[in-house]
Amino acid sequence: MAGTILFTAANSSLAIPAIDHLLTKYPAYTAVLTVRNPATTDPNTQRLRATIAKHPAAKTFIHALDLADLSAVRTFADTIVDQISQGSLPPLASIVCNAYYWNLTGGMEMTVDGYEKSFQAIHIAHAALVLKLLAHFGPDGGRVVLFSSDAHWPGKNGLEKYPPKIPDDLELLAKPGPDPSPVDNFGRGFQRYAVAKLAVVMWMYALNRRLEKHPTLPPTLTAVAINPGNLADSRALRTNTPSMLAFMSRFVIQPLRPLLRYFMDPTMRTSAEAGVDVVELATGTASPGERGYFTLLKKDASAPQSLDESVQEGLWRETEKWTGMEGVLK
Repeated sequence: MAGTILFTAANSSLAIPAIDHLLTKYPAYTAVLTVRNPATTDPNTQRLRATIAKHPAAKTFIHALDLADLSAVRTFADTIVDQISQGSLPPLASIVCNAYYWNLTGGMEMTVDGYEKSFQAIHIAHAALVLKLLAHFGPDGGRVVLFSSDAHWPGKNGLEKYPPKIPDDLELLAKPGPDPSPVDNFGRGFQRYAVAKLAVVMWMYALNRRLEKHPTLPPTLTAVAINPGNLADSRALRTNTPSMLAFMSRFVIQPLRPLLRYFMDPTMRTSAEAGVDVVELATGTASPGERGYFTLLKKDASAPQSLDESVQEGLWRETEKWTGMEGVLK
């Protein structure tokens, strides 16, 4: 039975073709789509609306959601809970945690909640959303789709200058100290992004342990973390990035994508290709019942440091504190 699929950052390069694929191939689902700016003046949201307009029978709802504000995340989640409880939305079938944030041109940024912005947008806010909504999946279960990256594995991403590492003091993930001198906004900004993606993978393993033994949640409720590939046409390469990277994206990476994919990076592909895979995972069509880490649609090993169960559990406890969701899922 189809239910509701929730996408964060639904107007992103990956999400727009993903939603087109969802509404084309799986029209029975209801799509709840969050964007930071729902205004008609936002060109990306307008592209999302144009995509939805191609499917006049589709059941879609666009909501404003700023992941850099946890009070907004809680309010939005409460709205979804109320709508499911009242029957105006079907129970959840999937939560697709697609949103991200990075800044490779400026210094470290903090949110209104006092957390480092990349870490909050990528990990803390999505964890809060998932924990608030887990009890509102249908009896057939479903899937939480978290987004990682090859950047979580030290040495695998060409933009890396400083490898991602989980500090002994986990509080430093959310509230890191000043960047070391000399200032390197690109290197440290990418490292913050990569660390957040590493945390996502580790939290996914801890989440699955709890889902597998939970007495009331459906046993078919699973979580995966996907590396969707290096997306040659992603706006991410042109957002808060140095002009040279934006230039390379438009005039080198995109035109040479087939060659780069063949000779250098087999995960190099388009956002539309990645979007299709994400929907296939979200609907449970791909790898039904599977949990864990995926590269594209292949079940894969994650970075060795992501497999430390004691650190996973420590991260789980800290995430409960950061989100204010202690004890929600034991």
